[in-house]
Amino acid sequence: MISFTVCQSGYSQVNKYKKPPGSVVDYSPASSGKYIGSPSICIRSNGDYIASHDFFGPKAVERKLGVTTVFKSENKGKTWKQISLIQGQFWSNLFEHKGELYLLGTDREYGNFIIRKSTDGGYTWSEPKDENTGLLLAGQYHTAPMPLLIHNGRLWRAIEEIDPREKAWGKMFMSSMVSADINGGLLKASNWKKASSLPYNPTYLNGQFAAWLEGNAVLDKQDKVVNVLRVSTSVEGIEKAAIVKVADDGSTVTFDESKDFIDFPGGSKKFTIRYDSTTNLYWTLSNVIAPDLMKIKDTGKIRNTIALCSSDDLRSWKIHRYILHHEDMNKHGFQYVDWQFEGRKNIIFVSRTAFDDAYGGVHRQHDANYLTFHRIKNFRKYKDHIK
Repeated sequence: MISFTVCQSGYSQVNKYKKPPGSVVDYSPASSGKYIGSPSICIRSNGDYIASHDFFGPKAVERKLGVTTVFKSENKGKTWKQISLIQGQFWSNLFEHKGELYLLGTDREYGNFIIRKSTDGGYTWSEPKDENTGLLLAGQYHTAPMPLLIHNGRLWRAIEEIDPREKAWGKMFMSSMVSADINGGLLKASNWKKASSLPYNPTYLNGQFAAWLEGNAVLDKQDKVVNVLRVSTSVEGIEKAAIVKVADDGSTVTFDESKDFIDFPGGSKKFTIRYDSTTNLYWTLSNVIAPDLMKIKDTGKIRNTIALCSSDDLRSWKIHRYILHHEDMNKHGFQYVDWQFEGRKNIIFVSRTAFDDAYGGVHRQHDANYLTFHRIKNFRKYKDHIK
């Protein structure tokens, strides 16, 4: 069972905000009907920090055409400026490869899986018109800004293929993995391989399994690529994640229900996992939940706390420190956090943040009005502060 004792940096020290914590990258009021989604951040080799997000909501057009905005900071996140707006990009993560900037995601909600390239630092982007220019997989796919893994000369990225036999959210998500030769052209579909897809199984978790989604491509301690996924479930008392194994050649994926569901703090919401060779630990920032709230039916809606957590084996996770918290969980949220190691000591992250503003805040915690930037200084000092 996961410990949830309030440590030295308890809630009382992180929930006293009059304005959103961190630096505001972008803002979209609830009245706009366009909510901020899919935060992503990349530290470029030239020192620039690049962030992005898309829009969703009643006045957005994500079902027909995704819209993503890109921002740059030249002072390590203190201030930001918008440098581009991309029509036809959604659920996407930024990354740099061989000195060039890329965006990898879909073209709309449940759309084609695509990639774009920028040769001028994010101001202009290529158009994925066909299989030679960034249209990687035609069809219906789901994802989020998920981490990339480079292993054995290939770039690995988790996705969910949409099952055409299913129409309900959750049941439609089939877990999969794509990979590409890092020495080939990333815009060429022929350079990419998609693994087999694992469909939803209603018998998992004694019939209380609702979905798996937003997986992390991670290298485990046996040097095997695995996909660690968020799990939606009605199981009371603990949150879950799933570990799907990927074949060495990237062609197939397998899952063992008896041992590959794990307890994971914040597992019912999107999380990002990265490995730190200094501590030999896997780290994440996740939406943990206090024990007295675990009996709420939909734990996926509780997003008012971000905690720094780690694991030495991807299966047993410990909470180190609460980073952000607000006492109200209905109209406040720090969610869909994407993060990177900054230098040798820090973690930086961006959050899809729902918070108070001059117009009454948000309708609900899910519908964020801010993109915010944050830094955890000397994060490794919390390694021995586990409670």
